[in-house]
Amino acid sequence: MNKENKNEKGGQAAPKDYKPRLRTAYDATVAPALVKQLGLPSTMAAPRLTKIVINMGVTEAKENAQAIDQAKEDLALIAGQAPQVRKAKKSISNFKLREGMPIGVRVTLRGARMYEFLDRFVSIAVPRIRDFQGFDPRIFDGRGNMNIGLKEHHIFPEISMEKSPKAWGMNITFVTTAGEDSRGKALLENMGMPFKKPKEQKA
Repeated sequence: MNKENKNEKGGQAAPKDYKPRLRTAYDATVAPALVKQLGLPSTMAAPRLTKIVINMGVTEAKENAQAIDQAKEDLALIAGQAPQVRKAKKSISNFKLREGMPIGVRVTLRGARMYEFLDRFVSIAVPRIRDFQGFDPRIFDGRGNMNIGLKEHHIFPEISMEKSPKAWGMNITFVTTAGEDSRGKALLENMGMPFKKPKEQKA
């Protein structure tokens, strides 16, 4: 019997020798391509993806406590891992917000689940975005990390419109070791992330 990897939180653990398709592709083709493209000394110097953080804001939770439960269930289906509930750090009377009130859910993916999510995101979810023409290369943070804002979580096929009719926005952060935006873009582009071509960007 294969030993199981206990490093992942939530869900069923994968066998120790399991390697996601995209991780295999990174080792076999992406890292060597980055070495050539970026002029690096070896594949050990190639930038890597370290984690993916997914945040989902649930403003309805202020009036409807069940909304946060539905958001947790939806994000768990999307990420394959149990999310954390995020609570307000301080009270804001104008927004009817009290300290400690649930306002969203968050999950941090590493290892196999990180690669699995990215694989499903670029190959299945992204093509379902309405009028999508590629991500703007300027959405990096200056250190090679990419932040994507999505208007609705229904682009993920795991979500049932009947069970979860309310569309929630999401923010997805891809954290890399690139150190600079050009290298971060090169990494994610080689891993299948679609970006707008320069001629398609507005002046």
